[in-house]
Amino acid sequence: MFTGLVEAIGTIESVSDADAGREFRVRSPWPDLQDGESIAINGACLTVRSSRADSFVVAAVVTTLDRTTIGSWSTGTRVNLERAMKVGDRFGGHMVQGHVDGVGTVRSVARQESALLLDIDVPPEVARLLVPHGSLTVDGVSLTVNRVPAPGVVQVSIIEWTERHTTLGALVAGDRVHLEADVIGKYVQALLAPYQAP
Repeated sequence: MFTGLVEAIGTIESVSDADAGREFRVRSPWPDLQDGESIAINGACLTVRSSRADSFVVAAVVTTLDRTTIGSWSTGTRVNLERAMKVGDRFGGHMVQGHVDGVGTVRSVARQESALLLDIDVPPEVARLLVPHGSLTVDGVSLTVNRVPAPGVVQVSIIEWTERHTTLGALVAGDRVHLEADVIGKYVQALLAPYQAP
């Protein structure tokens, strides 16, 4: 489990094909990563296969590549990093599983005083779980839904700190992003489904 509070920005150092899938070496600030540890990279939970003082290796299988933007990562790509929670950690964001529910496309980026407003086109499986002031994870960052300006579109507001400490401040129209809807909403939807009219 994660909380959507990005701890560091990593950089893809190399990409290669292997029996485990496509492997990525990621530069990170953590010298104490353990093999088998879970880490969220742009919101996708991946497993550390090996590590050294300044970097670690993860692999993505074909199903993960099909459902995310990971297949487009190349040397130099900057990514948001978050290590899994420890029992007793402060819970600063919201409950994030590291499961990408869909890929969205940035529709527009606009500056409004100190905030950066992102309008994102979202797939139906994510759109039906969005509520104003609810939670949404975008590329691993816990955000609050600012508005739902149109069907299939969500607006989030990026504060100055988040803009500087994550990759979201560099997004432009047309960029694709990982989306994870609020897990509570997903469970409520599944529980209500049998009672809803066809």
